[in-house]
Amino acid sequence: MNKEVLQAKQDIVNSIVDSSKTNAALIVVEYKGLSVAKMQELRRALRAEGAHLNVYKNSLVERAADELGYAELKEILVGPNAIIFSEDAFKGSKVIAKYARRFGESLTIKGAVVEGRFIDPAGVKTLAKIPGREGLISMFLSVLQAPVRQFAATVQAIADAK
Repeated sequence: MNKEVLQAKQDIVNSIVDSSKTNAALIVVEYKGLSVAKMQELRRALRAEGAHLNVYKNSLVERAADELGYAELKEILVGPNAIIFSEDAFKGSKVIAKYARRFGESLTIKGAVVEGRFIDPAGVKTLAKIPGREGLISMFLSVLQAPVRQFAATVQAIADAK
């Protein structure tokens, strides 16, 4: 092969490796029969949540998986795949799960690597059900506030009784 072609392929592999290291999640989806309009809609939704979708040749993603040590990722790279890199594992998985339900069999979740660990499709769907950072913080604050609220209600009930 031409040295320039080999260098271009190596640059793509390096790009995949760098994106995997800088993002919290790498999600693999199969997009069989997905129209261009639906793909653009998905890309816009992902971009709004700090994620981006790229389509690479499976062989180049396999090389990147070898460099990263993700053997499980190589097993699911069959057919037309898209790779989603997400800064926040929760937000990216929420968008993908939503669009996988909406588009049906045209978009199938195949697996993900979240913070260095491989997750199967069911795990990605479970990850999508977890509330986001803001939701978890509000739940935590609600738990902290409950005893104070109950104490205040008790004091108010005693004051009202007199």
